[in-house]
Amino acid sequence: MNKFATAALVVAVGAGGYWLAAENSPEMASDPILAYIPADTLAFSAQFSPFPIKDYLYSAASTQQYGPLEELELAFADSSPQERFFLSFFKAYVERAQDPERLLADLGLGDTLKSYFYTLGALPVFKFDIQNSAAFWAYFDALEQESGLKHKLNTVAGADYRAYVLTDVDDEEQLELIIAERDAWVTITINSSVNDSELLEMALGLKAVDKPISETTMIEDMIHEHGFTSDGLGFINHVELVKAITSSDANMLAKQLTSLAAIIGEDPFDELKTANCQAELLSIANNWPKTVVGYNSLDISRERSAMDMSVVVESRNQVILAALQQLRGFVPSFSNELDDKVFSLALGLDVDNLASSLSKVWQDLQTPEYQCAPLAQMQAEISEQNPSMLGMMTGMVQGVKGVSFTVSDYLLSTESGEPSISGLDALLSLSAEKPAVLVDMAKGFVPQLASVNLVDGGEAVDVTELLMLPPQVKLNASLAIKGQHLLLYTGKGEKLADTLGQQALSSNGLFTLGADYGKLLSPLVAAIEQSGEEMPEELEMLKDYNMKVQMGLDITDKGIVLRSAMETKAL
Repeated sequence: MNKFATAALVVAVGAGGYWLAAENSPEMASDPILAYIPADTLAFSAQFSPFPIKDYLYSAASTQQYGPLEELELAFADSSPQERFFLSFFKAYVERAQDPERLLADLGLGDTLKSYFYTLGALPVFKFDIQNSAAFWAYFDALEQESGLKHKLNTVAGADYRAYVLTDVDDEEQLELIIAERDAWVTITINSSVNDSELLEMALGLKAVDKPISETTMIEDMIHEHGFTSDGLGFINHVELVKAITSSDANMLAKQLTSLAAIIGEDPFDELKTANCQAELLSIANNWPKTVVGYNSLDISRERSAMDMSVVVESRNQVILAALQQLRGFVPSFSNELDDKVFSLALGLDVDNLASSLSKVWQDLQTPEYQCAPLAQMQAEISEQNPSMLGMMTGMVQGVKGVSFTVSDYLLSTESGEPSISGLDALLSLSAEKPAVLVDMAKGFVPQLASVNLVDGGEAVDVTELLMLPPQVKLNASLAIKGQHLLLYTGKGEKLADTLGQQALSSNGLFTLGADYGKLLSPLVAAIEQSGEEMPEELEMLKDYNMKVQMGLDITDKGIVLRSAMETKAL
């Protein structure tokens, strides 16, 4: 069902679930939807400015490749009406995936899309704007016809809504999927027999919420702190989650959990509701208040879509942040770029600081000494895992700051009867304060290196024979030291080696990973076509996949940052 989730997200949220960031733009300042979202919402995402969903779907068409629907058809036979309803939705999406005009028209969506997701306590609420309500409802009528799951038309506070029962009729507690449309806005939420009508009224925008997020500066503060763009924002509020599980009425979720505990006759969070647990867990949450998601840049057109997004786990714990920042090592500049490469991987790690940095984190996790039973147990377990022993293990590789592997291009040949590498432009690097010392040390463990003499800036040494490659692999590999980098390269990887040799060591990152799916898959597709063998179904679906991705992990003074960049091009 992963592809169903992806498809539903692209259709409903637009462009893969946009959690964009925003400054105090006119769209956000006057946004009426925010008045119906509580400030204590556990999770939130909003597309404040209209997102060009049609252009995005055209530019991302190569990523919307699906195999035959035979297996999906077989799944219908043994499925319940509820399961067939969602399978029908996925099937309808697949049938329209390559035709954005038809897809959006049938769903009643316009060329652009605004959307919101938030929670009322534990209740998820999703809203998005539509252009043609008649087409939208006709779409769901068709799903009902195919799946056999019929809706009930109900009314609350004078407003109609459709309710699709998701549970069996004999289940004690009933769960319903709620879909309503009002003023060209669709609301999708969940209703249960435990909820009261007031909660449903708030979800449908018929009743105001207490302390709405529009009366706070939460959104503006997060946008300003992380420097996101002016389109939207997403976050998970760790503080509100802790309040919910350590109290009976501190927020909407806490009240709902208390009511649920009364119904089932048991409170699974009872041991966390002591004064010690409340104070200590809230202190931790205030140090790690939110996970915030936003976009650093966004460029959407029918021919090409590019986006750069960051997920920030916010932290106010400067002791742990400072310790983790000491782990940062060296990442080559070209490892952070999407262009002119098939694949890249880089790990920046200051090995000399590994033991001391983790020891500081270990010590901080044991301070103060917690009185809350679950936290005290956690501290006891942590105290048994002293990381200081890592110092002995890392002594052999002192001065190492990072490793990287980059493939600029490669070719496959089928002359031997099976695909084998016939050409490779690649670079493997080890960055260290004294790379020559590491080579000399390695000679004691690898006798084959005894004849290899390397000096900074000297001639590269051919080490092809030392690699003991299979005879069908026609490559020449060279080993060299350039600056503070030990470099093993093949083919045009020498150009990257020269570039890296001019870069001085610096603590500039932790981890980065990038790939160009088109360049990665095209040699494999070409080799299979040359061999005359049948193309595997999975590869057939991906052979026109035109997308580049780049991911990175780093530690800043704001917290733990996961960066993700993506570029797609139209077929």
